[in-house]
Amino acid sequence: MMPKPVVFFIVGPTASGKTDAAVEAALALGGEIVSADAIQIYRRLDRGSAKPSEEEKRGVPHHLIDFVDHTDGDYNVARFAADAARVIEDITARGRAPIVAGGTGLYVNSLLYPLDFTEVKPDRALRERLEAEERAVPGSLHERLREVDPVSYARLHPNDVKRIVRALEVHELTGRSLTECGGDFANGRGGEIPYEPVIAGLMMERSLLYERIDRRVDAMIKNGLAEEALGLIREAGEDLPLSLQAIGYKQFTAYYEGLSTFQETVGLIKRDTRRFAKRQIAWFKRDERIRWFDTEAFPDRGALHTAMIDYFKEERDRIERS
Repeated sequence: MMPKPVVFFIVGPTASGKTDAAVEAALALGGEIVSADAIQIYRRLDRGSAKPSEEEKRGVPHHLIDFVDHTDGDYNVARFAADAARVIEDITARGRAPIVAGGTGLYVNSLLYPLDFTEVKPDRALRERLEAEERAVPGSLHERLREVDPVSYARLHPNDVKRIVRALEVHELTGRSLTECGGDFANGRGGEIPYEPVIAGLMMERSLLYERIDRRVDAMIKNGLAEEALGLIREAGEDLPLSLQAIGYKQFTAYYEGLSTFQETVGLIKRDTRRFAKRQIAWFKRDERIRWFDTEAFPDRGALHTAMIDYFKEERDRIERS
């Protein structure tokens, strides 16, 4: 039996330094990066998703960035899992090292666990009905989720309408919860993934992370996030794509409608990003396979990256010997 290839993962909350770490790892390991970011995957959502520039990529191939049109409302975790699997297979076939980097927990999970989403195809009419119900009574879908999938109810924020709709869609179409389909660290069918994962997580003291988030949002605004978001909102009209529900875009919808001032909008983006980072930390902390690297335990980023790369090499060598 052929040994499974090793796939490296770098996870953690937004603004924790995953992009830089992934590029350093790719340069050291002869690798290519597979993005696991649910916003960077969309074309034209550039400023608010912190996509790496060509300079920041430093010649390292990046996959699944600018991969889907931002108006595609049917892109989901099942499609991502299939797309990422093909990319990983191609990278390993060429003798390169796949490095999956991103903070979208469900995207990462779809590669770390044999989740069972592919049999549940999107139902546009059902989604439109659920979204209409949510617009009529905000928060109603999240409360409904409490009854049919309490695990998903607990992990999803009430404002995460896209994923709440998906969870209810799965339940209505299959009679099973998203959790029963393997959506929350579950492997009820006993399947296996086709590679050996080695996972590194980046962490830092919460107040430091929040400072980094605030600075990142300020940089996004300086680099044209408002102009980009407002342009996409005007172009969409009343038919806003689900991609514009992402943090950094959703808040400008309220600004466009005159419901908040510019400064209030920027403040809401910072607040919601901090809350999102908190949920990311809670999500990834549940996976005991992750080796965490505290950025404050190292004198500089170079020392941090060296320690993480050494860990990857040691684990790769151990797996290949076994």
